[in-house]
Amino acid sequence: MPAQILDGKAIAAQIEQEIKAELEELKSKYGVTPGLAVVLVGENPASEVYVRNKGKKCSDLGINSIVRRLPESASEQEIIDAVQQLNEDTSVHGIIVQLPLPKHVDPEVVISHIDPSKDVDGFHPVNVGWMFIGRNRFVPCTPAGIIEILDRSKIEIEGKRAVVIGRSNIVGKPLSILLLQRNATVTVCHSRTVDLPSITRQADILIAAVGRARFVTADMVKEGAVVIDVGINRVDDKIVGDVDFDAVKEVASAITPVPGGVGPLTVIMLMRNTVQATKMRLQRSQ
Repeated sequence: MPAQILDGKAIAAQIEQEIKAELEELKSKYGVTPGLAVVLVGENPASEVYVRNKGKKCSDLGINSIVRRLPESASEQEIIDAVQQLNEDTSVHGIIVQLPLPKHVDPEVVISHIDPSKDVDGFHPVNVGWMFIGRNRFVPCTPAGIIEILDRSKIEIEGKRAVVIGRSNIVGKPLSILLLQRNATVTVCHSRTVDLPSITRQADILIAAVGRARFVTADMVKEGAVVIDVGINRVDDKIVGDVDFDAVKEVASAITPVPGGVGPLTVIMLMRNTVQATKMRLQRSQ
């Protein structure tokens, strides 16, 4: 039987309605509208699309969207100064620095200057540390969205064997921590993993986040596994994932499509983190 298609758009729409209710309460009870600021350096086409999508979602929800643009030639200190100004702006509740940054800039240095209470991407070392010890404050948006897909699709995590292909700081590493928090047994694979298919075939939940088109083939997937595809790759005129969707859906019990799977959750979880940051600010001020 072909796999159940895990509809990320539908799940994101559910969460969006929950966020709208929270925003209405913030406005009616406190007179507060959350503000999300993006620092965008240079004119990377993909970054422009991501920032535009984030701005549109802010507009749809009624969140104030601010874009601080800097030229490609901006120095690391100039970018840090822009971040510091947003840290001090009381109308801004969440800050993200759009990656990638120009090669002459160290992203870790820049991100470390974001006020941790405004770090809605969840990349600041303080927030990573809180997550590592199991006291989540801001969780990176794509891993958080994957957990929402599993939970809202009623897919059991506890006691399951989860295999994550990819060890990035944005997806692979934080996702492995979130799965451990939920009592999965987690294996993280990467480019140096020996005999990868023998490991992926053990997975009850298989997450592909490698950035290689159709990398995961049907013979790498255990019968009945749940497959989450994080990849976004352009092949000719099509957008495809890291999973060979047509073949793997015949083996898996459930699978996310690309597009329409994990992607919509990433944006909506950023909105939810921004609302959370606003609530935290209000609690501190009371």
